[in-house]
Amino acid sequence: MSKNIASEIIYETPMKKQNIEIVERKGIGHPDSIADGIAEEISRNLSRMYLEKHDRVLHHNTDEVQIVGGQANPEFGGGEILEPVYILLAGRATTDVNGKRLPYKSTALTAAEEYLREKCTHLDVEEGVMLDCRIGKGSVDLQGVYDTSRQNANDTSFGVSYAPLSETESVALETEKFINGPLKEDLPEVGQDVKVMATRKEEEINLTIAVAMIDRLTPDADHYINVINEVKERVKDYISDKTERNVNIMINTADDYEKGIYYLTVTGLSMENGDDGSVGRGNRINGLITPFRPMSMEAAAGKNPVTHIGKLYNIAAKEIAQRAYEEEKDSVHDVYVRLVSQIGRSLTDPQVASIQLVVEEEDHHNISLDNVEAIAEDYLDNIFDLKDRIMEDEITVF
Repeated sequence: MSKNIASEIIYETPMKKQNIEIVERKGIGHPDSIADGIAEEISRNLSRMYLEKHDRVLHHNTDEVQIVGGQANPEFGGGEILEPVYILLAGRATTDVNGKRLPYKSTALTAAEEYLREKCTHLDVEEGVMLDCRIGKGSVDLQGVYDTSRQNANDTSFGVSYAPLSETESVALETEKFINGPLKEDLPEVGQDVKVMATRKEEEINLTIAVAMIDRLTPDADHYINVINEVKERVKDYISDKTERNVNIMINTADDYEKGIYYLTVTGLSMENGDDGSVGRGNRINGLITPFRPMSMEAAAGKNPVTHIGKLYNIAAKEIAQRAYEEEKDSVHDVYVRLVSQIGRSLTDPQVASIQLVVEEEDHHNISLDNVEAIAEDYLDNIFDLKDRIMEDEITVF
């Protein structure tokens, strides 16, 4: 098989049968997720601007967004912002072509503002945020390597992912999406900053959930407590058909009602009151943080969608794993994929493409490794199709 693809069957206890799992999901309003979202939105808008003006996506990486938390004074019935959140937009971009300046800064700032307005609906962007764009020009050498006509890897790095999600992983992911989605139709007091930590010990799952509450929609402590209890019941009902395991749900465990401590916010975001955020510190490419699974430390959000391994190979590893699992799921429990690039080498031709298929020793499996490798080869041959899917917001990278 070409493309250095190596597949193998490994015998180990699959994740769903291991005794312990730990899974974290940082919601859309978590400071790390906001940093990821802004970085990705800037990249997509720069890509569209470059295409409009020069018919191709030019060199850029905007994966260095940093959020410095502000200060707020939340109170039941409505508090106030004391100091705005500071957001630094950093990274590299093509700033001019043939001596003609491009509107990269205005494009980046507009993208950041629009993203915050769309995702952080209780945040006053004009009064509550200081946006500072320090995106600079990338090095000439890197821009040369980046040349999209060559379609070569911009770095020597790797991407890694797996399939399928375990039951615990799915519960963590879907719980946050439910709270930040349909639940808000009935409980508008719930803010966007939601974090879910799921732990499983054998057949019992514990969900520790942090939910920021909007102060002006919460008139008093009794109302707050009633909403928290309602969130708990709604989440319990929502996940009841997603697992048969016993699930314990705990919400805002740092609250101390006797001492008057509540997770109350003006904006529904913890970054209003000193909580910082950075690109790459949050969810991996599948939307989760999974210490019991292989993960890349690479930040996918904000990296260019044409040749940056940190984005493309992580997405590719996830989707190859998913396709391989679907083809072989009658025999396979888990699929792990790792792709290693080499700077200057074609993206379609990794140094190593490792595919591991997990079975138990007692399994009587009928796995076609040739089929699995053919899936990977076909995907890598068409990896440049990812650019359009990324720019059309079809792929989530955090």
